[in-house]
Amino acid sequence: MYKRQILGDADEERFAQAIDLVARDPGTDGLLVVLTPQAMTDSYATAQRVKAFAALGGEKPILASWMGGTAVEAGEALLNAAGIPTFRYPDRAAQAFHDMWRHSANLQELYETPTLPAGPARRVDARASVEAILGAARERHRLLLTQHESKQVLAAYGIAVVDTFMAMTEEEAVAVAGKVGYPVAVKLHSETITHKREVGGVCLNLRHATDVRHAWRGIKQAVAAKVGEANFLGVTVERMISSEGYELILGSSIDQQFGPVLLFGAGGRMVEIMRDHAVGLPPLTSTLARRLMKRTRIFGALAKTQGEEAIDLKALEHVLVRFSQLVAEQRWIKEIDVNPFFVAANQMTALDARIILHDSALTEDQLPRLAIRPYPENFTTRVTLSDGTKLEIRAIRPEDEPMMVRLHEQLSDRSVVHRYFAPVPLAQRITHARLARLCFVDYDREIALVAIPEGKGHAQPEIIGVGRLCKSHGGSTAEFAVLVVDRWQRRGVGTRLLTALVDVARKEKLTRLIGAILLENHEMRRVCERVGFVLGPPRDGEVNAEITL
Repeated sequence: MYKRQILGDADEERFAQAIDLVARDPGTDGLLVVLTPQAMTDSYATAQRVKAFAALGGEKPILASWMGGTAVEAGEALLNAAGIPTFRYPDRAAQAFHDMWRHSANLQELYETPTLPAGPARRVDARASVEAILGAARERHRLLLTQHESKQVLAAYGIAVVDTFMAMTEEEAVAVAGKVGYPVAVKLHSETITHKREVGGVCLNLRHATDVRHAWRGIKQAVAAKVGEANFLGVTVERMISSEGYELILGSSIDQQFGPVLLFGAGGRMVEIMRDHAVGLPPLTSTLARRLMKRTRIFGALAKTQGEEAIDLKALEHVLVRFSQLVAEQRWIKEIDVNPFFVAANQMTALDARIILHDSALTEDQLPRLAIRPYPENFTTRVTLSDGTKLEIRAIRPEDEPMMVRLHEQLSDRSVVHRYFAPVPLAQRITHARLARLCFVDYDREIALVAIPEGKGHAQPEIIGVGRLCKSHGGSTAEFAVLVVDRWQRRGVGTRLLTALVDVARKEKLTRLIGAILLENHEMRRVCERVGFVLGPPRDGEVNAEITL
């Protein structure tokens, strides 16, 4: 912190000189001006001089502490009217600076460019395959998935699970254990019991066939005694995980206000006692996943670097991202418990999983909705240009920021003016702060589609065009804009993007799309007419394009 002290006899000019010196210091991020009234102090005249620095607020916030109560009220009112907040005491102003810094730091961390999940990704048909599993259970009016089914759901979304084999008889259990390799874990297989341990349904670290036989019989007898033999359908057999590591919990449940919420924290048998967990909202990016992890005490242990034994936190982030995709997409799931989720230096595996479904009597419209609208995969289309080039058109993602930088680097001055109606410098267009706002989209208020070439010769993903809809607040109208890289212009990309925007607008139940086009932008005018827009009369060098849906 840079401090500039002035003596008690300082007049308003000396205050102004001190402020000017501090403001011009590149090491200063903000200013706090403190006035303590002396016999020779004119608090109002000093406030008038300080008022001239109000414009600094755009670059460096300026706060003031005018001490003196009623004697300085006129000066306080003058500063407040100029947009300079005042505080009766300097410590309150210092606390305000701290709160501003914390807010700014949180925003910077929130808008860090996330990365796409690495490693095993969700299969293309994951959503359909999981919906088939859930649908089969719902048709039988089952609310609880078996452990085997639950692990199939996780695996479909790229979350590693320990291989689980069902055994309907004692002999099958022994045979499976022999194939899996000892030591093994034997657990209850049931369509009705949610917590297997409570009914004696878990036996771990079994090393011989005799142990497996005893486990089978013991689990069957315990279930029969506590809840009835009809709830015993056999067992599952898994290879024991013997590596040293950490047991975590991944979970989701329904909050009455926020809908589906996520849980991450320390897991295992002590989960209810330790109560070390944090809650977040799906869907997550890798950045949001890291923030969720950091709010737990166990994160300190996970982040400890121990040479080759260090936990791959980036991989754990991506597990959370995929888990949040599962929760966001599969709305018939009411609860998920993945406990324990085992993590070690080279391993991340779901050892146990429990999934509960919503009552099948509910309709899809009655299912809880996400607080944050998930990524709209239903906007993804694939089109073929007249020259045979195949394009994927999809909604923009936060992870697209690097590709957006490359797009802007390829734009000519002419294309920039046609899009922004002014010559915006490249350095200004590709700042992280600006692109973060364009890529981190609230899909309820704004939809941005990107065009990406596919196929041979396009191994490196590249965004060659962007179309954007901005909805009017509380209305059914949206403004549109389209931008295409110069070397891809006049090849039908703009037409395909605008057609896709119109289709999205219909899905969003909008009634009208409007957009302003420079009169000299003949190409965009022709594209609009081709898609069905009506062009209005020229005015001030612009023309409005409008379509009623």
